Amino acid sequence: MVTPHAALIYAMVIVSGSDRSMSDQELSVIGDLVTSLPVFRDYDKEQLVADARACGTLVRQEDGFRRALDAIAQALPAHLRETCYLFACDVAGTSRPVGPEEARVLQLLRQTLHLDRLTTAALERAARARWMPL
Repeated sequence: MVTPHAALIYAMVIVSGSDRSMSDQELSVIGDLVTSLPVFRDYDKEQLVADARACGTLVRQEDGFRRALDAIAQALPAHLRETCYLFACDVAGTSRPVGPEEARVLQLLRQTLHLDRLTTAALERAARARWMPL
């Protein structure tokens, strides 16, 4: 069973790995979010690598990507679904422009979490604004 904390991490990991590589910047963003945001206050930070690996193991299994998305949706309380999507957008936003693989994963995550398009557009714009260079 995936915990809500692990579900948030799974979402970030699947976006990061969608293009078959996880950049140092993406990994840094995941680490920064986990160590600095209130939603992770009660999370054992030592568990981060294990949760990321568990996600990778799941995704590599038959129908693993879909199972990972379903695990995320099942583990998250409704009030954290937008947070999850925003975190995924933050990870995707480290690469400019967002690649087609990342965009597709975000679309599938949006659908799996049953988030409306207006809300997700606002979250995507917020993430783009955060990653805008000078």
